[in-house]
Amino acid sequence: MNYRLRERIIKRVLMGAASTSILVVILIFLFLGKEAFPFIYEPGLSGLWNKRWIPVSFIQEFYGIIPLITGSVLVTIIAVVIMIPFGVLGAIYVAEIATAWEKNILKPFIEILAGIPSVVIGFFGLVVLSPVVKSLFGLNTGLTAFTGALLLALMAIPTVISISEDAIHSVPQSFKEASLALGASRLQTIWRVTVPAALPGIIAAIMLGMGRVIGETMVVLMVTGNAAKISWNPFDSVRTMTATIAAEMGEVAFGSTHYQALFWVAIVLLFITFLLNVVAQKVLKKYQMR
Repeated sequence: MNYRLRERIIKRVLMGAASTSILVVILIFLFLGKEAFPFIYEPGLSGLWNKRWIPVSFIQEFYGIIPLITGSVLVTIIAVVIMIPFGVLGAIYVAEIATAWEKNILKPFIEILAGIPSVVIGFFGLVVLSPVVKSLFGLNTGLTAFTGALLLALMAIPTVISISEDAIHSVPQSFKEASLALGASRLQTIWRVTVPAALPGIIAAIMLGMGRVIGETMVVLMVTGNAAKISWNPFDSVRTMTATIAAEMGEVAFGSTHYQALFWVAIVLLFITFLLNVVAQKVLKKYQMR
């Protein structure tokens, strides 16, 4: 087999492997669309924009996903606000400031934290964190959006630290040496040279952390209170889209209107995730062109 033929075969194999992800995404969209499509005719897409999610009722069912969207957005915003400073600052410390023995202690714990199952973290939040939040803020219940956001941030921070640390390590040593040679201090070099040079990787890490937060199921199912209502108060109980699908899909009648509505929730969630990835790619390209 000559070199050109072997190169063509390898190229086709790699192209096929890369195209598999596109095919999988298309198949997921087709499957969700197939199961959700009958909802368009009865009760109609306008029912999705109702402000109440009451899928089981002896009087009238409501399939409004607005409370689920607001719950997901609220929990995500709080978690991201907590995740970004702790994740990025932690990565900077581990990569640039920590001594060798500190790295040997911190990095295994970060990796262990990243590998803890979400149901274990949810159980910890339910038994330990929820009572603390309840007593600390004088609430009726500790099962709130804030509790869920704290745990989601805890789960996403190791991802942000690990990927951001790799991005910081990838900055050429010559950049740092040139800055130090010009009289900049170590901290000035970190903030004005290293971090800006590693910014595309740091942004990618933040976006992956956000994806972890948005797609998490068990933690929000266990500690956010599962109250399907519109609220922007972080100390209210809320329900997210992922928790709704996880809690109700196992008991819903196959092919029912409720079943179809849950697939519409999944479509909206997938669309939001897809939109987030598109925005992330645009931001990364913008910073890479600088």
